[in-house]
Amino acid sequence: MNLINKFVTFEAGTPQSRIFVSELDSDPEYLYYSQVDLDNDLIGLDIIQQDNKKVRTPDDVVKVYKGNVVFSLISGKATIVRECHNDYLITQNFVKISTSISIDSKYLVYLLNEDQLIKQQFISGMQGSMILKYSLRQLRELELPILPPIEIQKVIGDTYLKALKLNALKIKVSEMEKEVLLKQLKGGFGK
Repeated sequence: MNLINKFVTFEAGTPQSRIFVSELDSDPEYLYYSQVDLDNDLIGLDIIQQDNKKVRTPDDVVKVYKGNVVFSLISGKATIVRECHNDYLITQNFVKISTSISIDSKYLVYLLNEDQLIKQQFISGMQGSMILKYSLRQLRELELPILPPIEIQKVIGDTYLKALKLNALKIKVSEMEKEVLLKQLKGGFGK
């Protein structure tokens, strides 16, 4: 077993309450990265649509870019940020994780989302807590299983994300088929 700190570094999101909100057009405007964005990034599709909140601020804020690993302290899920979410601001509800050459980003997402040993560590770290929220401390103290060679990590991580996307597409197709069927039934019997 190895501590996750050996393979990654963490950067907590910007506390939302500390962001100075500006009215000046000269200050940059940012979209907030949300749980919906994370869920869409995880499946690689924009299944859920939303209007993201915006903020204009001169502050130095934590932003994400394509390829960054992001972990939600609310849902306990990790993902890889897609290009459509470049330059989004992350709040204290998210942690940006930078990987070393020893661990593949997609494999790390797979481990954080699916590995039973990691799930057990999160559960034991939350015992006695009234609020079910993950913490940066819990993340930093995670023990990872023995890592396979990087080539195997890449295959596992890539397969995992493709399987999530395929499953989401199957669900979407099933929903569309149901809509078509219901329209046909309504049209056939509604006369």
